[in-house]
Amino acid sequence: MIFPAQKLRILVSTQPVDFRKGHDGLCALVQSVLREDPFSGTVFVFRAKRTDRLKLVFWDGSGLVMAYKRLEDTDFVWPAIRDGVMTLNRAQFEALFSGLDWRKVKPVETRRPTAAE
Repeated sequence: MIFPAQKLRILVSTQPVDFRKGHDGLCALVQSVLREDPFSGTVFVFRAKRTDRLKLVFWDGSGLVMAYKRLEDTDFVWPAIRDGVMTLNRAQFEALFSGLDWRKVKPVETRRPTAAE
């Protein structure tokens, strides 16, 4: 997946949505249900009732980008269905998008160097 920035905020809507919605419909959900700004550069990930599908939408600075993915032989690993959103880091998102279990991806904690070696 190609994304615009290294420091990327990724939010997953935990409620299934109507997958007939396009760019504008998903952005309306972002504003009204998730209470977020769809034009902030944040990647918003949506699930369908069928667990083998996902859609994502984000603003890349020049327009809205929407992607749709359907897995053929397996299902995505989704969080429990509840109201609200969940944050993923980039590695977890890439695992989810690939159809892998994102829960097994742990971020590497590093501290910022104080001086160059």
